[in-house]
Amino acid sequence: MGSIGSRLQEVKRRIALACQMAARSENSVTLLAVSKTFDADAVREAHAAGQRAFGENYVQEALAKIEALADLRAGSGGGIEWHLIGPLQSNKTRPVAEAFDWVHSVDRLKIAERLAEQRPPGLPPLQLCLQVNISGEASKSGVAVEEAAALAAAVAALPRERVRLRGLMAIPEPAADPQAQRAPHRRLRELLQAINAQQGLALDTLSMGMSADLEAAVLEGATIVRVGTAIFGAR
Repeated sequence: MGSIGSRLQEVKRRIALACQMAARSENSVTLLAVSKTFDADAVREAHAAGQRAFGENYVQEALAKIEALADLRAGSGGGIEWHLIGPLQSNKTRPVAEAFDWVHSVDRLKIAERLAEQRPPGLPPLQLCLQVNISGEASKSGVAVEEAAALAAAVAALPRERVRLRGLMAIPEPAADPQAQRAPHRRLRELLQAINAQQGLALDTLSMGMSADLEAAVLEGATIVRVGTAIFGAR
């Protein structure tokens, strides 16, 4: 399998090739290394190999790592950045508002309101994405496609010095065929464009694509791809 550093380089190579195919700049896609269930040492190793943005699913597990790696926050060569990508319950918003840089999984207004209220004034605005249930699966969290525009308008109206709505996130149903993989990513991009047009917003972030389908996501406009297994190995 090689080291975390070598696997990281391989993922970056895949992103670069997909950007080439899509006639996009490599810099237009941010790699989010999904470190859930891996320990702080694995994150430190990835950071030493040049990775800066890390995604976590579970609040308590993430907080322990954020504390253990506090020295990397203001480190030279760019600090570490923490993204919450898992479901967020309203009783867990305070530690998230205090410790994270991004939350990708906002699916109702109450969560965004609490994050805005609880974001400490001295910190930069917390960057938010709305999680959309793009495949309409009963088991998946996320706002329904037809309710996303209204939620975006409400979240965008919250105090911008505390929270800033950046875009949409989705976890589509897995598909093996590249064309089938592209379809839900295309729907998410079209939804973002429609929301911008309808609500007069300038959302710029599409958080979509994982280890198995990052190429399809980049071809459809992903700006953040969330990759865990291909970097850290099987869970």
